[in-house]
Amino acid sequence: QAQLVESGGGLVQAGASLRLSCVASSGTLVGYVVGWFRQPPGKETEFVAAVNWRGGRTYYADSVQGRFTIFRDDAENTVYLQMNSLKPEDTAVYFCAASGARYTDVKVPAAQNWYGKWGQGTQVTVSS
Repeated sequence: QAQLVESGGGLVQAGASLRLSCVASSGTLVGYVVGWFRQPPGKETEFVAAVNWRGGRTYYADSVQGRFTIFRDDAENTVYLQMNSLKPEDTAVYFCAASGARYTDVKVPAAQNWYGKWGQGTQVTVSS
């Protein structure tokens, strides 16, 4: 089974960009739906973005639409989250999650409890 490891977080100024990576350190992400979630300080975990098992469908939270892009490279067994025009409110621990299940309801990939595999998270801090 895939073990997920996130990387790419850091401290940046508002307006900067970061690219997060989610790697399956063992197992594979091929055929999995992969989502990114984040937990801002003192707040609940929230959905950020997801990509389906083929990479052809992506989903975004309204707060990141147009600024963040999720994409996958199955040859590298990696899913990326490109984050542009970062804002202080993007500060959070970012987690990737994976599910081997299939869905028809497009709301499903945004649901935390649908994912069975989670990484440990990477911190993103955006200063104003």
